[in-house]
Amino acid sequence: MVRPTPVTLHAHAVLTPSRRLSPGWVTVRGSVVTALGSGRPPTEGHVVRLGGHLIVPGYVDLHVHGGGGAQVNGDSANDVRGSVRRFADHHVRHGTTALLATAVSCPPDELLEVVRGIAACMEDPQAGARILGAHLEGPWLSPARAGAQDIHFLRPPDAGELGRLQRAAPDTIRRVTLAPELPGALALIGELTRHRIVASIGHTDADFATAQEAIEAGATSVTHLFNAMPGLHHRDPGPAAAALRDARVTVELIADGVHIHPAVLALVVRAAPGRVVAVTDAVAATGLAAGRHEIGHGAVDVAAGRVSMVDAPQTLAGSVLTMDEAVANLVRAGVSVQEAVTAATATPARTIEDSSIGVIRVGSGADLAILDPELRCSATVVGGRAVHDPEDLLQGALPAPAG
Repeated sequence: MVRPTPVTLHAHAVLTPSRRLSPGWVTVRGSVVTALGSGRPPTEGHVVRLGGHLIVPGYVDLHVHGGGGAQVNGDSANDVRGSVRRFADHHVRHGTTALLATAVSCPPDELLEVVRGIAACMEDPQAGARILGAHLEGPWLSPARAGAQDIHFLRPPDAGELGRLQRAAPDTIRRVTLAPELPGALALIGELTRHRIVASIGHTDADFATAQEAIEAGATSVTHLFNAMPGLHHRDPGPAAAALRDARVTVELIADGVHIHPAVLALVVRAAPGRVVAVTDAVAATGLAAGRHEIGHGAVDVAAGRVSMVDAPQTLAGSVLTMDEAVANLVRAGVSVQEAVTAATATPARTIEDSSIGVIRVGSGADLAILDPELRCSATVVGGRAVHDPEDLLQGALPAPAG
């Protein structure tokens, strides 16, 4: 077999993200990174000079419901499979190379079809972002903190339902958001942990002590910190304080400027260095024009980057954020580029215990996002293939997507 010609991408800087190489270069051979460094690039093979661009690991989004008019929750496994592929193609244009397809609360039979559809999509060759598995944001949530979730589909934590879902789609569920104060929740957290599924505290009315109990039971993540949970109060600190003070826990932030004030974004990054996970919480309306759109089992209005329920305008219903925008927003809030990129790459990868993504190192998969000086995604590489390169920045040096 003839080995692929090495392709070296030379840019203003490379963030690995454990270090910054400036100027930096990355050599890709086939689907793998075979070398990287700073200064003068090697001359073997094809060298692509990217000028003032920045090369970072492909973004890893642990909380994405949809985009480009498509969403996870559908009527059948085939609908889910097609929809997930569509929105994975949308998000790859913004630097996301791997994601967890995130389901909202729904009836048990529909949830079975959702996880089956996600499992099928994991097996597909992807022209878009890789589907790492499913994130179940519900149905084991607090009715008092349901947010945009339909309270009619919420139910108590049930190990039996978890077992049925796992049998329907083995090795598909990677993360589950649940409210730890619900009866049976702490036992279910233990069950999730035994199966190496991330238990994430969210949509919860728990107090500080209950959140601590959940962490001791095995919860290692918090879903959209501060949103759909009690606020941080100096006499009643709540789940946010429990998470921020415990080094075992990573915390999601929706950095869209709507869910959390920029000052708080920067404050959390300082309070929990290396433990912040940037997510989009993107819904089907992401990438579409402002106006009214359907998501899940309801309708939303999108205006000025804010997604709200039609029948409850004060209630946020996800976002229309993309990962490159999230990183840029963190930087505008005063977070360093290095910290912002880490929050979108290495930290989410560590949260789901996947060391194969979120980094650039010799031997890692060639999943890369190439950013312009404003941190907008100019090109995306997945598995050594140029899946997004609208301006021919890569000069055809890397192959196009398979299939």
